[in-house]
Amino acid sequence: MIEHLKVKPLPAELRGWQDRIERIAAEEGLDFFPTVFEVVTYDKMNEVAAYDGFPVRYPHWRFGMAYEQLSKSYTYGLSKIYELVVNTNPCYAYLLEGNALVDQKLVMAHVYGHNDFFKNNAWFSATDRKMHDALANHAARVRRYQERFGLSEVETFIDTCLSLDNLIDFHRPYRPAEAQSSHRPSLDLPEELAGGLGEAPRLRVSARVDEAVNSEAFLEEQRARLREERARAARFPREPERDVLMFLMESAPLKPWERGVLELIREEAYYFAPQRVTKIMNEGWACFWHTRIMTQRGVLAPSELIDYADRHSGTTAARRGSINPYRLGLELFRDIFDRWERGRFGRAYAECDDLEQKVSWDTRAGLGLQKVFEVRRHHNDLTFLDEFLTPEFCAAQRLFTFESNPRAKAWQVASVEFQDVKRKLLSQLTNMGQPIIAVVDARYQGRDELLLAHTYEGVELDDAYTRPTLKNLHALWKRPVHLQTRRKSRRGDVEGVLVSFDGAQYSERVGG
Repeated sequence: MIEHLKVKPLPAELRGWQDRIERIAAEEGLDFFPTVFEVVTYDKMNEVAAYDGFPVRYPHWRFGMAYEQLSKSYTYGLSKIYELVVNTNPCYAYLLEGNALVDQKLVMAHVYGHNDFFKNNAWFSATDRKMHDALANHAARVRRYQERFGLSEVETFIDTCLSLDNLIDFHRPYRPAEAQSSHRPSLDLPEELAGGLGEAPRLRVSARVDEAVNSEAFLEEQRARLREERARAARFPREPERDVLMFLMESAPLKPWERGVLELIREEAYYFAPQRVTKIMNEGWACFWHTRIMTQRGVLAPSELIDYADRHSGTTAARRGSINPYRLGLELFRDIFDRWERGRFGRAYAECDDLEQKVSWDTRAGLGLQKVFEVRRHHNDLTFLDEFLTPEFCAAQRLFTFESNPRAKAWQVASVEFQDVKRKLLSQLTNMGQPIIAVVDARYQGRDELLLAHTYEGVELDDAYTRPTLKNLHALWKRPVHLQTRRKSRRGDVEGVLVSFDGAQYSERVGG
């Protein structure tokens, strides 16, 4: 067994509370993996957190940097980690040594919410539940590479790969296996294209109507279609590929050990992706259940009420200038529960024009728990907010958008309109908040140069990230790399731009 998983038994009091809270969670309908709690010092907690919950991960300087940041933040009283839970089976969770009993009970209740979410949410269905073993194997491989090829060279290559680990297609694991095509080059063309365009296909009709049906315009349209199909067949990849890491792993001129490093970086990126696309839901679900278990099932003693309120409010308080995922997720789950308990959904409710009647609407449907469990199973943050965010909820939570005012030299409220708020939230959550980049052509200009395209949706790429990203892509591809994007011109219209890096310098061409 991995060293850090040889956990010490919980103290008798905490073990008793774990058994009680686990029993209550099961009675409430939560379905979770076996849960193993470990009490650790704050040094150990910071270490585990620095490794994203897996101290068995490969050696790299960024983990040490994360540890130093967490340690100093704790020492100076800027932050404190109350809980840390890992998506595995069994599910491992950590309790901070020295915390008050009310803190430990709250964390346990919170962890069972996370555990249920990990096990049942569809976006976690493709994750490796034995990731401890996989990450330990990754660490062993990296150490072998370092011993054989040098610490500096391997670590520099890991840095390059990590800078690109968001260039994945997080929908890929949920597609049928046959749709997850490989991108190794193929010189085979469809039979009808192999010998050139040839004659455009004609509709088989009688000679009497041939001239009318097979007009010159129709035949030219068919020729254009054939030219397009030929170009697509000759292009590599044939369709834009959003899993840039997989494309590079299969097609870039990498050494075997470099391909191995890129493979493990990609595997870990896909493992952690569901946590990024469900952050609001996951934390909201855990808060929803720790609140219910603590306050409605007798876990919270009267003498602990003030301390509990302090911890809970500290976690779910509104944050100035940003969204608190704990708060937004909790309040939206509460809103869904209340709406389906009172029957505030469906056509009759939507078409009701009487404001007083809508405010007091209550059909006693009693479907609150059934609905929140259904939502927990199927949604991610994007679809969660898209489907269940309402004007009434935004008004109650006082949500608004803000923007910088250069004249006032300050950030100001831009809009409180529901559609503006919703549009802003959804844009921040699309593709995990990362720009959508795809490989378009690896034979660009006939010189094996790499062409990528950015899907422009009103937000421009930041040059502070764009240029280093192109440089790191070039380090893997070993040939010039180009990126198509769009940006606003000085005239205010949107124009195409081609940003390139040839290994020595950057260039831009408007209209690319």
